[in-house]
Amino acid sequence: MSPPDDGTAIFQAQRPRLLRLAYRMLGSLAEAEDVVQDAWLRWRQVDQATVQTPTAFLSRTVTRLCLDHMKSARVRRESYVGSWLPEPLLEPEHEPQEDDLTLTLMMALERLSPLERAAFLLHDVFGVGLDEVAGTLERDPAAVRQLAVRARRHVQDARPRYPVAEDEGARIAQAFFDATRSGDLNALRGLLAEGVVIRSDGGGKVHAFINPILGLEHVLRLYRSQFRKEVAQQSVMLRPMWIDGLPGYVSRERGDMLQTTAFEIENGRITAVYITRNPEKLERVTAALSALEGEAGAH
Repeated sequence: MSPPDDGTAIFQAQRPRLLRLAYRMLGSLAEAEDVVQDAWLRWRQVDQATVQTPTAFLSRTVTRLCLDHMKSARVRRESYVGSWLPEPLLEPEHEPQEDDLTLTLMMALERLSPLERAAFLLHDVFGVGLDEVAGTLERDPAAVRQLAVRARRHVQDARPRYPVAEDEGARIAQAFFDATRSGDLNALRGLLAEGVVIRSDGGGKVHAFINPILGLEHVLRLYRSQFRKEVAQQSVMLRPMWIDGLPGYVSRERGDMLQTTAFEIENGRITAVYITRNPEKLERVTAALSALEGEAGAH
């Protein structure tokens, strides 16, 4: 096999960063991979000798492709059934992420305009200079600075004040699973914050809560009902996981339904539960679980 040429080597070195940028822009790994593949085709078509800074060129290409994609994605999002959650990004162990973005912050980014989102991600998260961001967005630097300031203001409350330690996050996730499966509402009450919210994404393809469940008493009532109907008892935890920077787990629910559950935690209490059941968003989860089982079997 012949070694890769310089252009291929440059792109492959940047690929993880480009994929992460596209995922943070779009909230979908599948769509992010399509965008990065499109960027690769464009990279092959340019005279690479004329590109002074390949990193900037590739970031600009991916960002612009994402902005184009978001126009049609926004239309689809408006007709989405129930809560929309980003496609789960699994981490078997909690490792500090390069971009320090959690699922909670990803949800906050959804409230931004596409340009605000791009300015915030490029400048505040990926460390791109304002002048370069301005060139990417085809705006003057002063306008880009304002975009970033507005975006920062919108998402600042979603940034975790006190990151959850790995062992505490794993303990709380396991305790939540045990309490809901056993019907121990007193234990569950002790885990949840007063203003806890549950968001469940089924995409209209499988059963999920159409509207968020808000407040401690409503959540307790929900799980009391599920236990009486013998729904919760059929849950099987497949593997504890960190999901987009939050502690959680992958489980198999009644009817052989795959599900990811992630928890936002503050001061030792769960403030938000994010449940993803949409099978289209769980294809990579299935593949990741198979790969992990294969690794375990090899040892």
